[in-house]
Amino acid sequence: MPTEPFDFTGADGQRLSGRLERPEGGPARAWALFAHCFTCSKTSVAASRISRALAALGVGVLRFDFTGLGESEGEFAASTFSGSVRDLHAARDAMAAAGTPPSLLIGHSLGGAAVLAAAGDMAGVAAVATLAAPFDVQQVTELFGADGLQAIEETGEAEVRLDGRPFMVRKAFIDDLRAQDQAERIGHLRRALLILHAPIDRTVDVENATRIFMAARHPKSFVSLDHADHLLTRPADAAYAAGVIAAWASRYLPDAPAAAAAAADPGVVEVETTGAGKFQVRVKAGGATFLADEPVSMGGLASGPTPYELFSAGLGACTAMTLRLYAELKGWPLAGVKVGVTHSKAADRTPPDLFTREIELTGDLDPGQRARMMAIADRCPVHRTIEGGSKVETLAAGGPLTPEDPADHARDMARACADG
Repeated sequence: MPTEPFDFTGADGQRLSGRLERPEGGPARAWALFAHCFTCSKTSVAASRISRALAALGVGVLRFDFTGLGESEGEFAASTFSGSVRDLHAARDAMAAAGTPPSLLIGHSLGGAAVLAAAGDMAGVAAVATLAAPFDVQQVTELFGADGLQAIEETGEAEVRLDGRPFMVRKAFIDDLRAQDQAERIGHLRRALLILHAPIDRTVDVENATRIFMAARHPKSFVSLDHADHLLTRPADAAYAAGVIAAWASRYLPDAPAAAAAAADPGVVEVETTGAGKFQVRVKAGGATFLADEPVSMGGLASGPTPYELFSAGLGACTAMTLRLYAELKGWPLAGVKVGVTHSKAADRTPPDLFTREIELTGDLDPGQRARMMAIADRCPVHRTIEGGSKVETLAAGGPLTPEDPADHARDMARACADG
């Protein structure tokens, strides 16, 4: 499944690092937001495996690092449970700005408690699923040990070890946990709720699932994860959880966007600023919606391909399509085509722009066939457009746009193949 960077600005101005899992082969039927476990990251076993499994089932997912964890900015020692809830709201807003608003929230362990706290105030969220979530968030303090908790209370902060890693925890974190009223939030959730928990969970015992279930109102469901451990480290457990979540949520998620609506203006690429970061834009093309951006080194959020990467993608896509068509016309045993494209610019070069293309052909092709395929690559329509030069016409909003007929490109590819 396609995985792409999705960085966004947190509630306190920090950059939060995310990964967007898109379904392969078509638009997502719905979008979900995943909150990882305490001191984990977006690359945790549960976060990555469940997100990818859901994407395979047609549900797109954003998984991201909370403040001060993974690749996100900020100081973990200064973070709080309330801050994590704000991070979730920032993620939801960024997804909505990108045209992928979540209708499903998924949270693992303390992340499950966070989505329960955030969901009630999130427009568009219809369902919530928790995995091994605690009912009382103060239970997290048990991980610090009696000595660690006492040191935090007495000195205001102390270093504790969690899963063998050192973390600085401040008293503000403890005080914030004590101020949470999860029972009140769960009772007024007004969202469909799925609770997944393993009876043998030794980190957060299954009694927590019982208390969450009793506090919630219908519609609510409980599914046992049987022999799964707290972190869902077995691939089969993560895949099972993803399948259950997708099947359960299908009753509450919106219908998949109509293809006709996505392609209301065929051939027209729409680009619009999102307001996130300095450069991030939302691109709508061919029924798909995605982000484009600039790298962090240039002041961007690195949340999508750069403009020249998009340009290179056009060349690579046209090359692969043309070669595939040529092999079919010739009846050659081409199994696949992989094209890598880079762009560079040099003032002392004429022309200054250089696109370098690397082509990998798989299949039982003989040397002559491979050489001919490499020559045909230079005849793909986009290649010829680049070498021939183009004119750009700028119109005011509302001006008539006359996109290329899709059949024109198909004819150009066939002509390139016929010329060979």
